[in-house]
Amino acid sequence: MPVPTFPDLATQDSAPLVGRVGEMRLLGSAIDRIRERGGAVVVRGEAGIGKSALLLETGRAAAGHGVRVLGTTGVESEARIPFAGLYQLLRPVLDDVAALPGPQRDAVLAAFGRSDVVAPDLHLIALATLNLMGDAAARTPMLLVVEDAQWLDPASADVLAFVARRLEFEPVVLLAALRDGFACPLADAGLPELPLRRLDRTAAATLLDARAPGLPPAVRERVLAEADGNPLALVELPLTAGQAGAGTAWLPLTTRLVQAFAARVSGLPTSTRLMLLVAALNDGDLLTEVVDAASLADGERIGVDDLVPAIDGQLIDVDEERVWFRHPLMRTAIRQRSTIGQRHLVHRSLADVVRGDEDRKVWHRAASAAGPDEDVAAALDVAAANAHRRGGMEAAVTALDRAAALSIDPVRRGERLLRGAELAFELGRHDVVVRLLDQAGGIELPVRQRARIEWIRERFDDGIRSIGAGPRSLTELAGRAVADGEVDLALKVLWSAALRCFWTEPGRAARQEVVAAAERLPIEPDDGRLLAILVFAAPIERGAVVLDRLRHLTVSRRRAARLADAAMLVGAFDLATGFCATAIDELRAQGRLGVLARCLAAQAWSAAHLGELSVAIPAAEEAGRLASETMQPMMHATARVTEAMLAALRGDEETAENLAAEAERMSAPAGARPVLATVQHARGLAALGSGRYAEAYEHLCRMHDPADPAFHVALRCFAIGDLAEAAAHGGRHEQVRDVLADVEQLARVTSSPALHAGLRHARAVLADDTSAEALYEAALREDMPRWSFTRARTQLAYGGWLRRRRRPAESRAPLRAARNAFDALGVIPWSECARQELRASGETSRHRTSDARDRLTPQELQIAQMVAEGLTNREVGQRLYLSHRTVSSHLHRIFPKLGITSRSELNTALRMTVM
Repeated sequence: MPVPTFPDLATQDSAPLVGRVGEMRLLGSAIDRIRERGGAVVVRGEAGIGKSALLLETGRAAAGHGVRVLGTTGVESEARIPFAGLYQLLRPVLDDVAALPGPQRDAVLAAFGRSDVVAPDLHLIALATLNLMGDAAARTPMLLVVEDAQWLDPASADVLAFVARRLEFEPVVLLAALRDGFACPLADAGLPELPLRRLDRTAAATLLDARAPGLPPAVRERVLAEADGNPLALVELPLTAGQAGAGTAWLPLTTRLVQAFAARVSGLPTSTRLMLLVAALNDGDLLTEVVDAASLADGERIGVDDLVPAIDGQLIDVDEERVWFRHPLMRTAIRQRSTIGQRHLVHRSLADVVRGDEDRKVWHRAASAAGPDEDVAAALDVAAANAHRRGGMEAAVTALDRAAALSIDPVRRGERLLRGAELAFELGRHDVVVRLLDQAGGIELPVRQRARIEWIRERFDDGIRSIGAGPRSLTELAGRAVADGEVDLALKVLWSAALRCFWTEPGRAARQEVVAAAERLPIEPDDGRLLAILVFAAPIERGAVVLDRLRHLTVSRRRAARLADAAMLVGAFDLATGFCATAIDELRAQGRLGVLARCLAAQAWSAAHLGELSVAIPAAEEAGRLASETMQPMMHATARVTEAMLAALRGDEETAENLAAEAERMSAPAGARPVLATVQHARGLAALGSGRYAEAYEHLCRMHDPADPAFHVALRCFAIGDLAEAAAHGGRHEQVRDVLADVEQLARVTSSPALHAGLRHARAVLADDTSAEALYEAALREDMPRWSFTRARTQLAYGGWLRRRRRPAESRAPLRAARNAFDALGVIPWSECARQELRASGETSRHRTSDARDRLTPQELQIAQMVAEGLTNREVGQRLYLSHRTVSSHLHRIFPKLGITSRSELNTALRMTVM
């Protein structure tokens, strides 16, 4: 099929689109590119500005040119039904679901209540949606039209935002209409926006005269003034101009429109008004439900013909099965003009006539309840569990919130509030968590529930900000939980306390109390949760015991992520990257992108310290992207500062500084010491690599000053070799002695591999001529196969020391080994330094040739690595939450960059990177 073109979109002059030629041209241009690439556009504007008319006409034109159009509409009353909007959109292509990979197929079916899979992760449902749409669009280009996106159920909105960000290489275009003043994931997805402005005076007059010809001049001027260029107002206000009175001009335009709609309803027959109220309050659009519920509420049989006056008045449209309003403000108008008693009656009637959907029935029962009702509250509990099982977390929170309000027993009410708060935390909804916890806090609750309240409060910000309880208060709370038999809850509370010790600096005494409380818990000593608490609270004091247990553990995928955190903080970066690799595949398969972002950040950070850039570069980029998508600002900052370290190691100083500054801006207000410490480490590495040793020293010594926000008890240990090198080259031997002595004391307590490797390097570079050679040789005798960057730096320093002692022949072997290692690792400044030293010794080196890390973006490098392992495009897409067509498009860019023509050559091309 040829690429469709839409010249008629640019010349549309029908009355609803008066003044919108430019906007139609822009949308036509977006659709024209549908065969080359996809994309998404958010059409924004106030109520009545013409969003629906614009999308409707675009859809009609696209369908006329062979594009398949799928659509969904957000409905305010359906917002609590998880995936209602997504189901409406995907219903025409659900027959293709069988072709999806098993986990994706099960996830999307579970979302629609057609599978027994428990609580599929929303991102797995989103990936299934992306592939389902992409596979269908591969046969026929597709336009997705989303009306009233602000009223989509949150689960559908999150899925569509995920999909919209990944349509670049799909023959799919998504157009979403979003009303100004409403929050929506599609508004925060970074998508291109097309704002609709009010019509100018000429266009407004043209539209008014087309829709309401012959108005008296005074009325015409008044309508033009009150409508102020709003197309819907220009259409609706003339219909009630004689009823509105002169005193409404001061009201907001939306309010005047609602009043105009209400005025049009008031003259309809009683039975018609009742049917309209049923349709407005219903969370579905079945015509039979409206007729049956209206008949039940009235006590007399009401038929479809009673809707005719509303149809003739252009308030609603109907077909054989459905009824829908022409504009969503009509629903608002009808609800506002009804009484509470009328609404309760209609909801009771709807609860009786809804068939085959217990969750919808219970919501209508809940809406009709005038006071506490434990039966309805219990039914809402079941609805919450169903929503949670299907992946509709926000719907589950809403159900538990309403169930709590209807609860009679205070303990049950508190339990429902706490469960809702826990789920709201998973969603990142701080405002909802605070509101639910404040309500629970006003109830007389048992110790267990009180402990849960404090634990949930502490989970926000990972203990970064000085809110809630401090480590000591949390330790006391954990003790009360243990006394009440709640060991798991005590572990959670102590983990919050340990995180506070990690992100802030509570002092030695507070740290010791957390450790003592954790070690008193009746759990296995090698429990991953315990090890993480110990090392996050006291990375030095408990470093040796944690490291010993880590080395003797049989690691399961289930606990690998927590063990990776423990290994990372104790400086066992080789163990940490291994644990991360074990966890990451499982997290990808489960679709747990929030936890995956954290694990990737740990992998990137640990690999960066090892100099394993081929692992660290793609992991850091993906961690940052996923942390942003899953709303984890400190993980995003951690990924950014890790990217700054990697840029410094690559010799890209400008990028390193920009990334470090960004991470600093994100973390400084929260006082996030680990990020701030790594910012100084990244800046120190950048200065070291370019030979600015005094500057490097100033950055790195900040990590060792307890009064500095960049001080961190553990992370400073991992930069001691860098600090010593800066001091040695900058002539600051004496100034660094006290810091070195302090770290030597720490080394007597912990067996941290990173700390001891750094100290061996530091001792050698700072030693005098009588002891330096022995210290260099001792450092190089250590068997640390995964620490090739540290070893190569010691070889470089040793070779330089030998050359400066007029022993050039002896210097060449360590310098040559260092150069080769640096070339393989891709740490360009150190490679160049080794070459300079070799030249000074009398040996020339070939120029370093660029490799895949130089030519590919981080995501391209990651895709190339996976394909080189033998994964298919579809398998790579499943791991990276991309469509297989996106992977294919990346490969078409990768091959020319690497000078190859097929995937079979990738392995060789990448192996040359690490030789």
